[in-house]
Amino acid sequence: MLNYEALGAVDFKKGCYPGQEIVARTQYRGTIKRRTYRLVGPGPLAAGDEIFQSDDPNQPCGMVVAAAPATRDWEALAELKIAATATPGTLHARSIDGPALSLATLPYALPPQD
Repeated sequence: MLNYEALGAVDFKKGCYPGQEIVARTQYRGTIKRRTYRLVGPGPLAAGDEIFQSDDPNQPCGMVVAAAPATRDWEALAELKIAATATPGTLHARSIDGPALSLATLPYALPPQD
């Protein structure tokens, strides 16, 4: 979820590392369902705020991990369901009627999804 493999923080060839079992299971089964994304929104955001997606408004699709005011808007890192970022719906903070959020680029590339 934290994009460690994209950041080079996990080396699958190294041998032992913290969380090896779950990471190995994820690598070999390919079942990553959530990732960390960068979001931008107009209003204040805080760690713990739930994120909702308009195609599935009844349950949150993610949560803000960290947020801070930017030049004009607020920026946040949030863990989101990958499926919520791949559909054409919109993302919203705190409720489906909350402020609209948009995905922003990360300073690194995410590996392709299978």
